[in-house]
Amino acid sequence: MIKILEGTRETVDFAEGSDLLLYDNTDYEEYPLHWHKPIEIIMTITGGYHMDCNGVHFDMKEGDIIFIGPAVLHHLYASEGERLIFQADVSNYNNIRDFEYYLSLLQPAFLFTSAEFPGLHKKLSALMLEIKSEYDGNSPMREASIYSLLLQMFIAISRENITESAGFSDVKQSKQQEYLDKFMTICEYINNHCTEDLVLEDVAGLAGFSKFHFSRLFKDFTGVTFYKYVNMRRINIAEQLLLDPEINVTEVAIRSGFNSVSAFMRMFKQIKGCTPTEFKRMYVWL
Repeated sequence: MIKILEGTRETVDFAEGSDLLLYDNTDYEEYPLHWHKPIEIIMTITGGYHMDCNGVHFDMKEGDIIFIGPAVLHHLYASEGERLIFQADVSNYNNIRDFEYYLSLLQPAFLFTSAEFPGLHKKLSALMLEIKSEYDGNSPMREASIYSLLLQMFIAISRENITESAGFSDVKQSKQQEYLDKFMTICEYINNHCTEDLVLEDVAGLAGFSKFHFSRLFKDFTGVTFYKYVNMRRINIAEQLLLDPEINVTEVAIRSGFNSVSAFMRMFKQIKGCTPTEFKRMYVWL
C-alpha cells in the first residue's frame, strides 16, 4: 500500500505525530521499485512473498521475516497470501552504541527463516506479533512500547551470529567476548571518523595490535578488509548526501571523506553498481 510516491521515493503515510506504520496486507498487488527512509520489516503469515532489494532477489516462504534497510530500492511482486508490513523511522536509535553497526549487517535486506535461525526466528516472530498487538490496541505510551519491542528485535539479532564472519578464528573461546567488545569499539570509532584520513597502522595501534594481526582479526569480525569497511561507511554517508538536491557530486565526494572526485566515483560504482549521478537521478525526484 503505497499512497505517496514521487519518482521512486515513497513518503510513508504515517499518522500525524507518529513515526510508525503497520498493516495486515492481503492485497494481490505489485509495488514498483521504490525506497523510503524508514526501515521495513515484513513477516509472511500465509503464502510466500517475492521481492528484489538493491538488485538482490528474495523468495519468502510462510513465516519468514525480512528486514529491509533505510533508503534501499526494492520491488515487491504481487503474491497470494497474508503478510504483516511494518515501517518505522529508526533515526532516534542512531545515538545508541553499536546500533548502526548491526543495522549495517542487515543491508540491503536480510531474510530470517526458521530453518537457518530457529531460535532467533522464534523470538523475532513473537516480537513482531507483540508489535501488532500494541499497534492495534489503545494502551498508554503505545508508540514507546512498540519502539521498545523493535529495539528488542535488534538486541536479539545482535546476540546471534547472523554472518559467517561473526567471531574470531584462532582466538580462544575465553577471549572471544573481549575481542568482540574491542572490535565493536573500533568499528564505532571508524563510523565516527570515516570521513577523516584513517590509516590502518594508526587504527591497529589504537586496538593494541600490529597491522598484520589487526587486519586478520578485523576481517574475521566484519567479513571485509579494513579499507573496504572504511569505504563502505563513506559511501553510506555519500548516499545520504546525494539525496539532497542542493549538494553536487563534488561536494559529496569531499564531505564523505574522499581525496578526489574520481576516487569517489570509482568506489561508489564498485560498491553500489551505479555512478553517483545515476544514483542521484534514481533517488531524487526532479
